[in-house]
Amino acid sequence: MKLPNGKKIYFASDNHLGAPDPKSSAHRERIFLDWLNHIQQDVGILFLLGDLFDFWFEYKTVVPKGFVRVLGKLAELSDQGTEINFFVGNHDLWVQDYFQKELGFIVHHSTQEFTINQKKFFIAHGDGLGPNDMGFKRMKKVFTNKLFQWFFRWIHPDIGMRLGQYLSVKNKIISGDEDIVFLGEDKEWLVHYCKKKQTEEKRDFFIFGHRHLPLDIAIDDQARYLNLGDWITHFTYADFDGTNLELKKWQP
Repeated sequence: MKLPNGKKIYFASDNHLGAPDPKSSAHRERIFLDWLNHIQQDVGILFLLGDLFDFWFEYKTVVPKGFVRVLGKLAELSDQGTEINFFVGNHDLWVQDYFQKELGFIVHHSTQEFTINQKKFFIAHGDGLGPNDMGFKRMKKVFTNKLFQWFFRWIHPDIGMRLGQYLSVKNKIISGDEDIVFLGEDKEWLVHYCKKKQTEEKRDFFIFGHRHLPLDIAIDDQARYLNLGDWITHFTYADFDGTNLELKKWQP
């Protein structure tokens, strides 16, 4: 894939819109919209690496209320020709086909690799990868079970949404809020994961979300691991201009 002249690739993750409640997240939604408006002039490809919402569940004819400004802006970017790749995170595991049909997203449920301007990118939300994150790995088996999803769909949306939002905010296994501190390179499980993958095949960039920490760590003399941070406290993102990949902080 060749990036057109004058265009950039942008990466963002972990907005958790709706947490701890829709009213409280409205300010963060405005900040993210400000950033989307800013990048509109030169964005060629947009990667959203998961947890855009703090809880998302699609019934066959019902989707969560709210977030219309962000969804509308993303639809506008998609309509203008921006390729939007959405990676399902641990808070929006239950994305079905709404984003593809209504917004034109390309939705990914697993790790993906891209070669852009001869640079190899390995991209994922980051949950459940590497040697740790065991609590979520167990929980994910439940969440992705088709029978469990079928039972949940039979709960009235007014009750199901409230229950899902409550558990999403309160349950530390789901939210991952229990360890949002840098553990050191020797203990960061995504660093271990990147190093292992790098021995199997050479890449230039590993890009993840999930950890809520802006990180830029060398994996070897060729590859770097970037964690995108979040849009809760850090307001960080990355961009790639065809040659250089940079981790940046948005200051509206």
